[in-house]
Amino acid sequence: MSRLAPLYALRAFEAAARHLSYTRAAHELAITQSAVSRHVRTLETDFGCRLFERAGRGLRLTESGRLLLPGLQQGFSALQAACASLRSDEGALRLKAPSTLTMRWLLARLSRFRLQHPDIEVQLTAAWMDVDRVDFEREPFDCAVLLNDGTFPAEWEHVTLFEEWLIPVCAPEAVTDGAWDVARLQASEQLHPTPDRRDWRQWLQAMGLSEQVPLKSGQVFDMLELGIVAAARGYGVSIGDLLLVAEDVEQGRLALPWPTAVYSGCNYSLVWPKARRGQQRFERLRDYLLADIAGLRLPAVQRLGPS
Repeated sequence: MSRLAPLYALRAFEAAARHLSYTRAAHELAITQSAVSRHVRTLETDFGCRLFERAGRGLRLTESGRLLLPGLQQGFSALQAACASLRSDEGALRLKAPSTLTMRWLLARLSRFRLQHPDIEVQLTAAWMDVDRVDFEREPFDCAVLLNDGTFPAEWEHVTLFEEWLIPVCAPEAVTDGAWDVARLQASEQLHPTPDRRDWRQWLQAMGLSEQVPLKSGQVFDMLELGIVAAARGYGVSIGDLLLVAEDVEQGRLALPWPTAVYSGCNYSLVWPKARRGQQRFERLRDYLLADIAGLRLPAVQRLGPS
């Protein structure tokens, strides 16, 4: 086997190449700037070529540096993943989930899960994500709940928890006269839980109402929870997820002005790496969440979705 260059020097080069800065690489690696520079010089001597050249006050990779970088990044990612799988505590699950899902559904379920499974500690991180994602190689998580179309990497285990059904929501006092008609919907103040207004757009298109009820420039939020809360307080009508608003509807904190839900094409799924130790922990959490969902009572509404 041919001799490898020093691992510490390769790591310093990879960080410097990613940041194009010795200073930022030193900060990331918790060493001095001169140490990073010295490690890079060690590699350049070992390889017999330059890896960086100056570009004004910054750095630029040479052709040799550009050839070296992709392989190192792949290698360090593989090393991180291998080490993480052994370092993970088999008695704990580090779970990442979207903020609104956490507040409206997941947090209560995990509290009950801990009571039934005291040997498994769930460390929950609620994160705002415009597009739900997790990187098990670079982020400190063992599993995640994500909203997407069901496309996942081959090295992940995944199970669909529930589908996303979009439905308008408003304050209870706004439906004292019953369900709304088109004229009432036209006159309403639209609240948008996403900056691109995609939820309202999708619901109106599926209902065949795009021409009659155009998108309005109402209040725009950056998360589903804010739109739901604003609707409950009477500021207008927002779009919510049927399961996530079910409890508030049942207890009279929210109302459904137009009781028709539209399938968004996305699902909430529990995902975790196949290579992670203690697979039974994930399976126990999966089984618990699926059993809880099977027992939920959702509002009786019409549904428009796949056959």
